[in-house]
Amino acid sequence: MKRTRVIAALAVSIVAVAGLSACSPGGNGSSSGGPTTITVMEYQQTRIDSMKKLLPGFEAAMKKQGKDIKVKLVADVLTDDQFKTKITQQLIAGQAPDLIDMGDSLVPGFAGAGYLAPIDDYLTKWSGWSHYYPQFKKAMVRQDGHIYALVHDTGVQNLFYRKDILTQLGIDTSQPKTWDDLISRLVQVKDKTGDTPIVLPAGTAWGGGAWNEGFQPILGGTDKSYYDLKSGKWDLKSSGFPAVFDLYSELYTKGLLPVQDLENPNPWQPTKYVKFPAGKIQVAAQGTWGWKYDWGPEGATPIPDLTTKVDTWQYPALRSGDKPFGWSGLGFGYATPAKSQHKDEAMLLAQYLSSGTPLADQLVASGAAAPRDDLASVKPYADEPKLLQAGKDLSTSVYVPTGDGSDQIAQAIATSTELILNGKADGAQAYQAFVKDATDLLGPNLVK
Repeated sequence: MKRTRVIAALAVSIVAVAGLSACSPGGNGSSSGGPTTITVMEYQQTRIDSMKKLLPGFEAAMKKQGKDIKVKLVADVLTDDQFKTKITQQLIAGQAPDLIDMGDSLVPGFAGAGYLAPIDDYLTKWSGWSHYYPQFKKAMVRQDGHIYALVHDTGVQNLFYRKDILTQLGIDTSQPKTWDDLISRLVQVKDKTGDTPIVLPAGTAWGGGAWNEGFQPILGGTDKSYYDLKSGKWDLKSSGFPAVFDLYSELYTKGLLPVQDLENPNPWQPTKYVKFPAGKIQVAAQGTWGWKYDWGPEGATPIPDLTTKVDTWQYPALRSGDKPFGWSGLGFGYATPAKSQHKDEAMLLAQYLSSGTPLADQLVASGAAAPRDDLASVKPYADEPKLLQAGKDLSTSVYVPTGDGSDQIAQAIATSTELILNGKADGAQAYQAFVKDATDLLGPNLVK
């Protein structure tokens, strides 16, 4: 999904959500027995459009239950960076909307700072909770044992590849069993075309995505011990880190990464939105959302006959004993601020949006897979074979829950992979730089 991932500094003044009552952070109640008004925030245009269509149905459903609830949509199109900055300021000031749709990677930090309300009690009393896949229930739990956001979409990340181009070049398109196998194919592509054939998010320009969508998916397939959820600490000496740095270094040394593009201010633009659609980059690390949001008919850069031209591989095995795998991620989730005065109503909205047709509509709009087991027959989701397949793949995919310190790790990974892109470090040197940087950023309480 197109996202800006640079970790933003909080450098602008606090902006209050328009229309929020000073005496009631996040919404308005009526002392005269009128409706309760709550606010919900979306910051991506696709999600905004979807939410606009769904809110009248929620209000009508609540009316049938004897609940007079009105919902005000706070629609503000922002980059991920801008959203993080703005919502952080609002949470600190107690002026955040009653329900916030945010990427799961933001939840640990906000929960750890005390800005979000735990929602465990709401979920255990909700019939829909029994339909969530067990691995996602487990992954939503933070290091203090509580859940702070109800994840409503997910996906599997793998390697998308241009089947049409590779076939024309006579390159094997079967699932590569190991990275050595894949690299040998990429070298063939480079020799025949002169292209830099694979893009993995890396470097400081890609920001947090260098970790979330580049480095960590590969790391999680070869090593799951880099974070201890019980202690809340990171093991920077975990053996998977140097192995992945060595992989990035090999890809760089063999001239397989689009280094100049990765150092552009918005590196996903020339790579995922220009060269991959043009067939000049043939392999891209990408999530389920790529079928819709990036390359679908209404995506950022549509690829005609997409499902004929593009297919997916699982990540190959990196080290001896590994097996090919898909990386599953917790996508967006609904969270409510600790200072909200309308938590009950906000969670009713979250549960409504995370069920049945409302959920199916959102998943199709965003190109995401369902984190629950009862959506396969619900239209329009039922009519999306790629999303249904992604849902099936979730059962065998890899995911490693993490907690506090994710932003700091992401920053250190971006900086260290930048050293490789600049030719200033090989894998071992980049790893050593990462350990030093991450140790300084995390502090002693978060390092094992």
